[in-house]
Parts: sequence; C-alpha cells; structure tokens
Amino acid sequence: MPICTTRDGVDIFYKDWGSGRPVVFIHGWPLNGDAWQDQLKAVADAGFRGIAHDRRGHGRSTPVYDGYDFDTFADDLNDLVTGLDLRDVTLVAHSMGGGELARYIGRHGTDRIRSAVLLSAVPPLMLQTPDNPEGVPQSAFDDIKSGIIAERSQFWKDTADSFFGGNRPGNKVTQGNRDAFWYMGMAQTIEGGVDCVDAFASTDFTDDLKKFDVPTLVVHGDDDQIVPIDATGRKTAKIVQGAELKVYEGGSHGIALVPGFKERFNADLLEFLKK
Repeated sequence: MPICTTRDGVDIFYKDWGSGRPVVFIHGWPLNGDAWQDQLKAVADAGFRGIAHDRRGHGRSTPVYDGYDFDTFADDLNDLVTGLDLRDVTLVAHSMGGGELARYIGRHGTDRIRSAVLLSAVPPLMLQTPDNPEGVPQSAFDDIKSGIIAERSQFWKDTADSFFGGNRPGNKVTQGNRDAFWYMGMAQTIEGGVDCVDAFASTDFTDDLKKFDVPTLVVHGDDDQIVPIDATGRKTAKIVQGAELKVYEGGSHGIALVPGFKERFNADLLEFLKK
C-alpha cells in the first residue's frame, strides 16, 4: 500500500491517481480518503494528479491513541506533501479537513501551494461564543462525544441523515450514502472520534486564514446542519482576501457525495483547477 511515514512514526495511507498538477484532498470527520473517490476520478480523468490520504487514526492509517490536534494534522499533511515532493499543489478540504488545510498554511506557508478549496469547512471557528453567536453551542459537541462513547455504531447510523440532509423533503440521499458514512465512521478509532470533536469545535483558525495568499474557493451549503454556513463559510470568505464564495442552495454538509450536488461540485472544482 502507498504509505507516508510521519516524523513521529505514524503510517499515513494515501491514494495517488493520475498524473499532472497535484490536487491533494483532505477528508472530514469521521471519514477517510475514500470519501473523495468521485473527485479523485474526476481530476485524474481531467489530467490532474489526485491524492487523498487517511488522517491518522482514520481508515488505513495507524490507529494511534493521541495526536488528534490540528498542529499535528497539519504537520502530517506537510510530511505527505514534502515526502512526495509535491509542488504547485491545490489543496481541497472538507469539514474538519478545512481546519487541517488552514493550519497547514498557518504553519508551513504556501511555497508549495497553488490554490485552496474549502468545502463545508469548519474555519474560522465552530464553537458558539459571545464573539461568534452564529456558532454551535458546547452542549451539542458534548452530545456528540456522549453518543460516540455510548454506542458509536448506532451513533454513526443516526448521524448520517443530518450529515447528508436525508431528513429534508425531496432529498436525493441514497442508502449507499448512509452505509458509506457508517463504514468510514467505524474505521475511525473511538479515541480519534472523541478527540477530533474537541479539536474541530474549539480551534480558532482566524489567524491561519489571514495568512492565505493563494486563490481560494469557498463552497458551502446553506442547509448545512453540521457546520452552519453563517459561522464558518461566509466568515471565511470575508477573512481570506480575494476568496470566492459559492453557496449551494439547499446543500447539506455532505455535498461531495450526494447525487446532484456532487456533480455540481465536481464541475465547480474542475473549473477552478483550470483557471
């Protein structure tokens, strides 16, 4: 299997499809690189090199007990980018992966980066605070952690509908979407599942976003029940100088997987890559 070993000995699994200018995909929680298969094929077919890794403790990467913080995730990403000697890279990140992308730029800069895409991403801050009233209350994150600890298999089944918008009238969410979500969630360590909630809930990426100096596309659904657009996508687009914001009306959190929305996102992604 293609493996990148990090500076602290963690094996990071990745897919590497196609050739050409590299596009690195960073998955959300509780998923892994398999969530990007549609996009990997799309970019590889279009003449790009698509790469998607499994975050530590997710999928086929080392199921470590610790290291579930964004400094570590960003350094793991840097180990992958430098280990493969990738240059002129477009980073594409979903959900908490957006925090990984932002912290990567905050810590490692953009010397190797051509552009960035943030999809349903958590920056600048998910947690509701006096300065971020549009955010998610701490009690909601506590409930998520309790659900994982109590019976994570059923928790992932219950969460899939809101993740994809399967609880909305007229949705096109498939049983396959729900099953894939459960399967990837179960491939994440329980410790990673809990620790990542604390990480993506409370990490403030505002200073990281201010360091973006590459073309940036922000895509967010206005019916995202997991990462509310008013606390995240709209604010990110204002912080990142020159960022382009695309709002998908009725779009859920899992835009890249739901039929109808995923085709629209693939088209927008390829248009952005070809600029």
